[in-house]
Amino acid sequence: MHKILGLVLCILLFSTVSAQISPPGLGDANTASWLAIGLRQRLDSANHKQYVAYAGMGRISNPDDYNPIEKTSIFVLNQEFYNQFHKHWQYSVALSYRRQNEYESTTPYEKEKVPLKQEFRIYSRYSFIWKTSRLKWVTTYRQEFRKFYTNDFKDWEETYQLRSRTRTQLTVTLDKYKVHNIVASAEALFSLSKEESQWGSFAYRESRFCLYYSYAPVTSPLVFSLGYMNNLIGSSSLIDAHYIALDIIWTDPFGNLRKKKIEVQDLTN
Repeated sequence: MHKILGLVLCILLFSTVSAQISPPGLGDANTASWLAIGLRQRLDSANHKQYVAYAGMGRISNPDDYNPIEKTSIFVLNQEFYNQFHKHWQYSVALSYRRQNEYESTTPYEKEKVPLKQEFRIYSRYSFIWKTSRLKWVTTYRQEFRKFYTNDFKDWEETYQLRSRTRTQLTVTLDKYKVHNIVASAEALFSLSKEESQWGSFAYRESRFCLYYSYAPVTSPLVFSLGYMNNLIGSSSLIDAHYIALDIIWTDPFGNLRKKKIEVQDLTN
């Protein structure tokens, strides 16, 4: 069964694709895979307001192997509203729900006694945008509030978290029709958590580096993306994880697709 799933995933990943719904961090794993399917709806003719929703699934390897589809890791539902209110400025607000499986850190890496962590997340981001006909540079500050539960909705050991993220992203358009794009980004994450009745310290936690190819055919409402993410967790003792990622986004499903393509957005997890 794993071989069949692996073959199907490889066919999907190495066909014509693109990636702008970047993977969430999946913890202590050598490799991981991420697949997301979403929609992006333009809410005004100027393309200043957009609504984006997606569902995503992640899988991980065991700590002692490199199979990126070895075990189910996470399921994500996300919806976000964007408003570019100025030539160089944009904000967004979002709601997210996540279910993540928890595994033991020692062989044979079975599920933990509390096998599932649920998360409800509220976040907003504020972005500065600079662009030319072929380049787009976006620097973003994102603030999150996260609440965690067990599978039966009891408080997780880490009950709340406040997390701040800073990200810079460069998109290079390879043709005048904006069909082919290369997207590179770097992000640093800092957080403050509450466990039982004690709040910890606000500190750096991890970094994420992404490189994607995005394909948006003029005659199709679908945007395909294929990417790679390197997740460096910690500072003194690093966990180094490697992700492959695929997403497919349907643009303007509730309205006519115009010749002007909807531009790639900063859809980090």
